[in-house]
Amino acid sequence: MAKTQVFPGVLYVVATPLGNALDLSPRAAAVLGGAGLILAEDTRRTKRLLAEAGIAGARMLSLHEHNEAGRVAQVLEFVTGGGEAALVSDAGTPLLSDPGFELVRACRRQGVTVVPVPGPCAVTTALSVSGLAPHPFTFLGFLPRKAGDVKKLFTTHGRLGHTLVFFERKDRLVASLALAAEVLGDREFVVAREMTKTFEEFIPGRLADLSVLDRELLGEITVVIGPAAQTVRHGEDEAETVYAEEAAAGGKPREVARRAAARLAGWSATEVYERFFLAGKKTS
Repeated sequence: MAKTQVFPGVLYVVATPLGNALDLSPRAAAVLGGAGLILAEDTRRTKRLLAEAGIAGARMLSLHEHNEAGRVAQVLEFVTGGGEAALVSDAGTPLLSDPGFELVRACRRQGVTVVPVPGPCAVTTALSVSGLAPHPFTFLGFLPRKAGDVKKLFTTHGRLGHTLVFFERKDRLVASLALAAEVLGDREFVVAREMTKTFEEFIPGRLADLSVLDRELLGEITVVIGPAAQTVRHGEDEAETVYAEEAAAGGKPREVARRAAARLAGWSATEVYERFFLAGKKTS
């Protein structure tokens, strides 16, 4: 096997294990052992990883969301001066919902060579074992905190018909999936938690029934929502008729939209609400 060399004047973007230290590749270990500077999201966590890999004496500098902008010039000076830098996140592949984008972009603009050292990635790991359509897929990162922003995100990307992958915190998981059900309709999903760790678990379900999540889930969570089922979509005239029937039965507009969507193939409650209630208000 050829020996890995670490070249001067290069920024290496290094993938690290999601949880199982054995997933650190020999090449990644060689780069981290040979780099003159390691840029770490959390230096304490990276020190533990290096210790497990038998790497000692590495010079480290923190680079996280709160200080990245201020670190760019410092790192550029180091690399353009002939140093070798390695960028890592807390786990997985850097830049995917982790810091590093500003640095990599600045390096590219300055003509600095940026070299990937691929490896673990929560997005593709969850997708590969989900049993849901692997492509096309859209990665949404961490969902926004506000419910309105989450709904807008699902509305925008739900129209594409792609499989959706995102990260979510355990205390917001059920609420976020309920919003997904409202916007996307009933779709299959898989909740992946603690991937590659001792308590790794993959929980399949459907957005129409979230009872499988009626327990406390600990650890890091990645969610995969499959594409909409390929069904014959009811036409707009039929949808308008159903909406009118449900509206005549009474209830708040969003509840009417939910009832109508339950009777219509290919229509979500949000789409029914926007098309027949909001649009009707604008034209009245």
